[in-house]
Amino acid sequence: MVKKSKLHVVWNIHASASFRKAYEHIKEDSYSNAEKVREGITKIIDSLPDNPEKHPPDKYKKNNKGQYRAFEKYSYRVAYKYTDKEIRILRVRHVRQEPKEY
Repeated sequence: MVKKSKLHVVWNIHASASFRKAYEHIKEDSYSNAEKVREGITKIIDSLPDNPEKHPPDKYKKNNKGQYRAFEKYSYRVAYKYTDKEIRILRVRHVRQEPKEY
């Protein structure tokens, strides 16, 4: 039986900075809410290698053949791309921000 190797999660530098900025912004009002948001989103991201197709294709990605996906948690939208080697976190944006096609 051939065991499938687990995909690695890699963060785009802008996505990482956006996630950190969102955490710091929430923490100004409530440390516990900031931790709740960080842990909730991180838990979903950590589970992506087990099933990268779990979330729907990203509707804001032009010419998306299915490898670009996105999910929402605690009013934050996380977009990612998966290949046979890695899962790359591309964006973390609040859902009230103007959506950007890419």
